[in-house]
Amino acid sequence: MDYRPVSPPRPTLRTQLRTYGSRQAASLRRYVLEQTLQALVGWVPSLVGIGLRAVVYRAMLRMEGVAAIEDGVRIRFASHVRLGQGVYLDHGVYLHACPGGISLGPESLVMKNAILHVYNFRNLPQAGITIGARALVGEGCLLRGQGGISIGDDVYLGTLVQVLAVNHCFADTTRPISQQGITAQGISIADGAWIGSGAILLDGVRVGRNAVVGAGAVVNRDVPDYCVAVGNPARVIRDLRAAPLSHEQREALPVY
Repeated sequence: MDYRPVSPPRPTLRTQLRTYGSRQAASLRRYVLEQTLQALVGWVPSLVGIGLRAVVYRAMLRMEGVAAIEDGVRIRFASHVRLGQGVYLDHGVYLHACPGGISLGPESLVMKNAILHVYNFRNLPQAGITIGARALVGEGCLLRGQGGISIGDDVYLGTLVQVLAVNHCFADTTRPISQQGITAQGISIADGAWIGSGAILLDGVRVGRNAVVGAGAVVNRDVPDYCVAVGNPARVIRDLRAAPLSHEQREALPVY
């Protein structure tokens, strides 16, 4: 079958502006407020800027206690963002919380250039990103939360980790994949887990308590509690309860 997709009507400028605004903030009033506050103090460097944002940003997001936000942090749908006591957002962090929300627990750290992106315009009820206490999201990580991401306490994500709670349907050969919709089952990472640098977690997986995912692994199935998984696709190579690692074995594992 020779399928030629029909181009949709070209949107008007008014439609494009309305679409843009609806994907930046919960309302026009919120858009003006959030953009104004970020323009006024979002660029101010050093401790002066951190102090200003700790006070001023309370008008646009939920800040429980004092959070440290560096200059250059971008926040969209700030009314859906919750920061616990002692949260730290490093330079270049981007939070897009539409509309299911982003919640960061006390003392959690989101490092330079990490992206936490819900961006749910398909009305998926489970969309959102929730991170527990004392977690670390490493430099350059990407979290896509359309299907919902739940990360427990004391979880470490190494640099450039991708947590992708969304996937594309592709079974219908008569239509472009972009027109076949998505699946969004969600991803959960239990307390104390360690996800090595460059690892990719695909939609629908659960990483168990104190589990370890090796650097560069592609996780397309669950990793049980206290187990180590490496490779592409990731496979479990050890249960740390049944077979504890020696010091030499720990040094040889490709985790960080």
